[in-house]
Amino acid sequence: MYIAQIDLNNKRQVEDFLHLPFSIYRDIPHWVPTLQMDERFRLNPKRFPFYKHSQATFFIAYQGSSPADESTRAIGRLAVLDNCHYNEYNKESTAFFYLFECENNLEAASGLFSAGFEWARSRGLNKILGPKGFTPLDGFGLLVKGFEHRPAFGLPYNPEYYAPLIEAQGFTKHGESVSGYLGTSIQFPERVHELAERIAKRRGMRIARSNTRAELRALIPHIKELYNSSLEGTTGNTPLTDEEIDTLANQILWLADPKLIKLVMKEDKAVGFLFAYPDVSAALQKTKGKLFPFGWLTLLQELKRTDWLNINGAGLLPEYRGSGGTAILYSEMFKSVRDSGQFKHAEVVQIGVENQAMQREMENFGIDFYKTHRTYERDL
Repeated sequence: MYIAQIDLNNKRQVEDFLHLPFSIYRDIPHWVPTLQMDERFRLNPKRFPFYKHSQATFFIAYQGSSPADESTRAIGRLAVLDNCHYNEYNKESTAFFYLFECENNLEAASGLFSAGFEWARSRGLNKILGPKGFTPLDGFGLLVKGFEHRPAFGLPYNPEYYAPLIEAQGFTKHGESVSGYLGTSIQFPERVHELAERIAKRRGMRIARSNTRAELRALIPHIKELYNSSLEGTTGNTPLTDEEIDTLANQILWLADPKLIKLVMKEDKAVGFLFAYPDVSAALQKTKGKLFPFGWLTLLQELKRTDWLNINGAGLLPEYRGSGGTAILYSEMFKSVRDSGQFKHAEVVQIGVENQAMQREMENFGIDFYKTHRTYERDL
């Protein structure tokens, strides 16, 4: 066995890196491949905006004696990121690990992480955290509960043995997030809808909705301003650049139903948001993550027929959360499911366990938190 640091101009190494998950998960029916277009985009330093300010490297573990040996095969992979914006904003020297996939092979996992640790140290980084990706839309953490469920689009899924492999490298728990199930059978209290309407009227707040993708694109500057403003006084996050918000906007517009992206407005300022998307995981399973030549047709059909909704984010600026402001978000969350006529199931994804108040309120409404993702950290 040997570990290779990928040369992004080496076609075989890149293809091995991209296709390894298909061998790892070939007997796991719940796994959903990522869009291969997005995977390739992240490996392109000339096009992916992350590389304008930061660096990443990629490692692959091979079982065999040399690349020239035809029997040599990929058995593990790992990405390590030096997100300079994150470190500047948080005054840290932290690396991220991401895209870890590996057979149940401790030697391979140890080799990958050892190589990643050395690369991070060579850049003056003194801690490593993950799994954590390139952008806020990359799902984070390692799945540690809920293996029997298909993941929501964009959320990590992994075999149960990944946790022991990672913990064997000296990692300890950094944090956890939970995802919950919301069905149309849940009887959401009508009083919360009434409270939301009263609060919105009293505080001069309204919901901005879109009917078309053009109208949704017009809201993108508000989304960037809202996201970056919401980070003030927080740690562990990174403001978005103009190029990054353009990239995220293209991802949002490709998959979004404009009516499901909602902003809470105070006059002309966005002070809250609710992002929800039709779940297209079933289509990605059918197409193996490929859009071309005909995978995009399957994806478009799934957008119209899926009865699953992913609620990927909900929040208010801190100064608007009190006095019942969160009732507006809860009300809109349930309306997204109830009023669509299409969805019977929804998943509220990745709420930090430190947000106990929000988690407790949602549980009181009948949401079942049935998945847990965990992030790990280790000093270097």
